[in-house]
This record gives sequence, structure tokens and C-alpha cells, in this order.
Amino acid sequence: MLSAKSLFQEILDNDESFALFCSIAASGESQGGWENARIAALVPEAQRELAPKITRHGADEDKHGRIFNALMRKRGLKPVPVPPETDYTMLLENKGIGLAHGRLKRDEPLTVPDIVTYLAHSRVTEQRASEQMDLLRKHFADHPDLGRAVRMISNDEDNHLAYCHEELLRLAYAGHGRAIQRTLRACALAEIRVYRDVSLAVMAHMGRILGWPGPKAAVLAAGIHAVYAYERLGGWRRMVSLRTPDRRNALGGPATPEPEFA
Repeated sequence: MLSAKSLFQEILDNDESFALFCSIAASGESQGGWENARIAALVPEAQRELAPKITRHGADEDKHGRIFNALMRKRGLKPVPVPPETDYTMLLENKGIGLAHGRLKRDEPLTVPDIVTYLAHSRVTEQRASEQMDLLRKHFADHPDLGRAVRMISNDEDNHLAYCHEELLRLAYAGHGRAIQRTLRACALAEIRVYRDVSLAVMAHMGRILGWPGPKAAVLAAGIHAVYAYERLGGWRRMVSLRTPDRRNALGGPATPEPEFA
């Protein structure tokens, strides 16, 4: 019987598929770390109080990248090239979502609308990350090799999501509400398409590595399309709502130290 747990267990048990999974994850986290570091350096004067939180966000993302690389090293594996069709972060940028790398490489201060774009993009993508890590935490929190990493990253992603809610609400109260909702909607609708495409590409690569028969691959692809249909019909709305989070000032302190535990 196909389930999220059995599917991931297959990927975990095979060195080649595990290396691909960790390499894709590490690459995305490292890109996120670089982006946040650049945004923190370019925050406009009117939003300077955000800089330490954005720096903390980037430090967490860098930490996650190190964790995935450490998990590979623990099994004697090396990172593998990330297929372009599985690069979630860059595919979103290619759709015009978030702040472009070309913009971040220039030493020009960002504007308040740029900060709205950054936070809206983060609110949508952190929703996805929080849900994915919550699923892994549900099934693998006690796993002897993955458990600690899954629990740590899941907690961080929940903090990131809370931070996005809190800061977007602050900006909405300051008069940016319409721009925030417009940007959130555009981000969410683009993200669900990119997530579908990346999911199909990742499953295709995993299927070739693990030798999945045609019917199994077809069922998995159908499931991915079903998720997209649900999200396109209205599931995307969970990514654009804003509420006061239970975790207040979630990124207000220093990054949690991450010993090279793996």
C-alpha cells in the first residue's frame, strides 16, 4: 500500500535516491540562506528593525543545508548535481516570484514594496516547508538517523512561518494591506504550479533510481495532479491568510546553535 511513510522509506533506504533527496533539499536551503543574507544587508532604513530577523532566517536556512549535507556524509555519500527541473527556488524566480537574484546582487537598498514582496514570497513558501516538515516529523521524529534533524528543521520552519505572519500583519496595519494580499495571491498561484512540476520531476527521478513499475509511477503522478487540482480550486487560500501567530517574535533571538551532530 502506498503511503507517504512507505514512499519516503523507500527513498531513505537507497543510497542513490537518498543522496538526490538530500542534495535537492540542501541546495534549496543554501539558496534561501544566501537570499536572506543579501536582503538583510539591503533592508531600507525604514525597516532596519527587520534586519536581525532576516539574518536569523538566513542563518537557519544555512543550518538546514549543513544538516542535509551532514546526513549524506554520515552515510558516506557525496552531494549529487541537482536536476534543473527539481530546483524549486530557481523555478519560482523564473516565474517572477520573490526578489530576483540579479536585484539582490546589486548594492542598492531595497524599498518597502521589495520587503512586502520578500515577506509574501516567504509566507507562501514557508507554509509549504512547514507542512512538508510536519509530515516528516509525524512519521520520522523518532528515526535513529533522521529524527533529530527532522525535529530541528520542523521547529525552525514553524518559526519562519510565524515570523512571516507577524511581519506582514505589521505592514498591513501600516497601510500596505492591498499590496500584501495582491502579492500573496500571485505568489500562491505560481507556487502551486511550480510545486506540482517539481514534485512530478522528483518522483520521475526517484522512480528511475528505484525501478518503480509503470502503474506505481502513474498512481503517484495522479496523486500529485490531484493535490494540484485541490490547491487550484481553493486550497491555495491557506497560503494567503494572515493571523496573529501563537509564536510571537519567533525570530527575535540568535540562531539556534547547530553542532555537526550528523
